[in-house]
Amino acid sequence: MHYLCTHKSLNMRKVIGIGETILDIIFKNEQPIGAVPGGSVFNGVISLGRAGVNCAFISETGDDRVGSNIIQFLKDNHVDADCVNVYPESKSPVSLAFLNAQNDAEYIFYKDHPHDKLDFTYPDIQADDIVMFGSFYALNPVIRQQMFAFLDYAHSRGAILYYDVNFRASHQNEVMKVSANILENFELADIVRGSKEDFEVMFGKHDAETVYRSHIDFYCKNFIYTQGAEAIEVRGAGKFAHSYPVRQTETVSTIGAGDNFNAGFVYGLLKNGISREMLETGLSTEQWDSLIGEASAFSANVCKSIHNSIDETFADEKRRELEVCLKEMEENNK
Repeated sequence: MHYLCTHKSLNMRKVIGIGETILDIIFKNEQPIGAVPGGSVFNGVISLGRAGVNCAFISETGDDRVGSNIIQFLKDNHVDADCVNVYPESKSPVSLAFLNAQNDAEYIFYKDHPHDKLDFTYPDIQADDIVMFGSFYALNPVIRQQMFAFLDYAHSRGAILYYDVNFRASHQNEVMKVSANILENFELADIVRGSKEDFEVMFGKHDAETVYRSHIDFYCKNFIYTQGAEAIEVRGAGKFAHSYPVRQTETVSTIGAGDNFNAGFVYGLLKNGISREMLETGLSTEQWDSLIGEASAFSANVCKSIHNSIDETFADEKRRELEVCLKEMEENNK
């Protein structure tokens, strides 16, 4: 039986993230330059919490100093951590991120949980709340039963499901084993976002249109295809198709770039009052422009530091923007 987590009572749609937690130790020129809590969905949820969004995070962590710091970090950034389960006698995962000359990262992961499992209480989910999920965490056969049950529940409640594929080359030999899970995620999702590298690893396909027509369109109409410094390709319900140039920015680290692209897009859904029904029938060019604009702005901001989430100055600006938009929507609905 699942019980409801409590949330702060705010006049706002909620964002619920589900994913791994990890401590990222960052190296430059083979020397450590920082250590920050991370995880692909985690990074995006932290940014949204800073930007004034009502957020909760579902995960697990070890019963150690790192785990305690991660839970406190969530709370300090206004994210509900009630659904983070702490496993006794286990150590929290750690990753080493080595930045190259372009400030892109190569990772080594260390995980010492005695066993993988996913044990959590369901948060309260209402229509048009947003669930963010992705990476191998969303495919892992060990926790798939619990993951699928939660995603199916959120879908049945009318939530918008945002799926970031984020399939690393280190899992390439597991593609066949999790292929059914990938397709289930595509079918449950209202928006699928993936990188060129993700789909090269998973399907051996190298361009957005081929990936969309061959693997996405049948299951999910709204698709975002990112390819580093090259154009962002978008395909949407109602036969929408458009390319967006990538913002040129000097980078300190690209570790959280994709994660915060997701956060910015989700922020845009809230700011623009976009519902699941609107996603199903098709968004206008202006709405897509705004969504990709927010996603790109969040992504560009996080690249300016070694931290995995947006800075406080940018977050304050976005918090004020969101408050204004929500007040306008409230007035218009009276």
